[in-house]
Order: sequence, then structure tokens, then C-alpha cells
Amino acid sequence: MSARLNEYGQPVGPPLPGWTGVPAPGRVTLEGRFCRVEPLDVDRHADDLYAAFALAEDGSDWTYMTVGPFDGPADHRAHLEEAARADDPLTYVVVDLGTGRAVGTLALMRQDPSNGVVEVGSVTFSPLLKRTPVSTEAQFLLMSYVFEDLGHRRYEWKCDSLNAPSRRAALRLGFTFEGIFRQAVVYKGRSRDTAWYSVVDAEWPRVGTALRQWLSPDNFDAEGRQKRSLSDVRAADGEPGH
Repeated sequence: MSARLNEYGQPVGPPLPGWTGVPAPGRVTLEGRFCRVEPLDVDRHADDLYAAFALAEDGSDWTYMTVGPFDGPADHRAHLEEAARADDPLTYVVVDLGTGRAVGTLALMRQDPSNGVVEVGSVTFSPLLKRTPVSTEAQFLLMSYVFEDLGHRRYEWKCDSLNAPSRRAALRLGFTFEGIFRQAVVYKGRSRDTAWYSVVDAEWPRVGTALRQWLSPDNFDAEGRQKRSLSDVRAADGEPGH
């Protein structure tokens, strides 16, 4: 696509007539087939979350988080109480509809409603949530909310460049890798190069369609096993790789 030129002959970006920004994320509840994503409520969620995280064999899940591991339930509860008071990051809890238990958290952060940009971050999934349809649906519900209900233009994912599982998850979900910001963050006494990923509004229809097709009941057998991987769904639809 050729660039537009202004009156001085300089290339400029596409116009956005009538753009006035978008609403900020709210404390909403999002219901799916496998899970519910709802605002963090310490009294209702703290015990479930601590028990779910305690199922991990070690503290490695916290290596690339800015918090944790925690010394015990009281320490973890204090962290949740602080998180629950904040509007940015705005923390949501993933509740497994099969058990009714809270099994993980994620947040909408670095909110920029005037530009229609927000980041999903602080993704903390317990062993009960990892590599399950619940984890994918939780991400899908939040993405749908941001693009379809709030009207954002850009949805970001950032992580430590050394966090291979997070980077794989971003690509699997349909994010596009944008590059590495060197020495971007200092946390837990060490330097972090940050890997940046995004989905923009023009990409959401195909990204969302692939996620919906993967999450469809038709894609799972009687034992709950997937029939097609998300990458196979994308390949069948001719979606380019990331």
C-alpha cells in the first residue's frame, strides 16, 4: 500500500476520522463454555488460587513474574489485596466452570484508552489451567472484550525475552512478534530484554475466528481431547504464520 502524502509531500499514516478513544476496561464478568473470567475478589478467590498454585512442583512458574513465589497463604493474600485495589493493572480471575474453582489470574494493564491500546499481562496460570481449553478460552474472552466490546485498536503481549513458554503462547494465540526492547526492565535484581507482540483490530476477525473454531464443541471428542490444533485450524484457513 502506498503511503499517503500530506501537503508538504511527506508520508503520513491513514486517517481516523471521528476517533475519540475507547472506554477503559471495567470490572466485568465474561462467561464462556469452559470458564468464567471475573474481577478479582480476595475473599472469594484467595484460598482457591493459593491451593491451585501450590500444586506446582516448584517455584519456577514465578521466575518471569515480577512477584512471587510467596512464603505462604498470608503473603499471597496480601499480594492479592493490593492487586484488587488497582484499576491498572486490572486483575481478573479465571474460574473453571467444571469445578467452580479459581485456577489463575490475568490482567489488563498499561491502559491507554485515548489511543485504544491495552496490554494483557501478569498471566499467572496454575497447573490446573495450563495446556487446557480453559486457558485458551480465558485469553479469548478477554481479547473479545477488548476488541468487540471496548473497540480497542491494539492488544499487546510483553514478556521476558528468555521466557520461551510465554513467547510460544503469544504466537499460538495469534499475536505477531514485533521485536526485542533491550534492557527494558529491571526486576528481581536482574535485567530484562522484553519481547513485544500484538494483535491489531484489522487482524482480530481472523484471529478471533480461528480461536472460536478451535474452542467449538465440534473440535473436541467425548474425552475432551482436541481434534485439530489451533495451528492446524489457522493453516486450514490459510492464515499466515507469525
